[in-house]
Amino acid sequence: MKEAPWLPPIHEDAQPFWDGTRAGELRIPRCPATGRLFFPPRPKSPFAPHREPEWARVSGRGSIWSFAVPHPPLLPPFSELAPYNVIAVALDEDPTIRLVGNLLAREGGGIEEIEPAAIRIGAAVRVVFERASERITLPRWVLTEPG
Repeated sequence: MKEAPWLPPIHEDAQPFWDGTRAGELRIPRCPATGRLFFPPRPKSPFAPHREPEWARVSGRGSIWSFAVPHPPLLPPFSELAPYNVIAVALDEDPTIRLVGNLLAREGGGIEEIEPAAIRIGAAVRVVFERASERITLPRWVLTEPG
């Protein structure tokens, strides 16, 4: 599988996150002293700065906190897909943890398939995973309730 130039580099602090997505799991760093989740990953907990984080498997459920719809002009290869959606999801386990991805009409669907007017702040979503390369599997989102 050819690597797309827009895929993110994997920093060692985030390796467990990407290992989880490849395994079909959403893993978020957790402070071993307080049990609080945090994101993005970093080498030490922001709540106990001398402690290395643990990694917690989370449900992959949340709600749409915000969204945007990029339109051209955009950098290639994004312009071929536009307009498409980008959503920020607040996780059920901790709504202050927000992950960015795309809302899909169905698992395996395209990021441009949903009409922007149909996206609702607060709509319940669940994570699905899309293999983008040998090293990257992206978290994407689908609605958990109709509409």
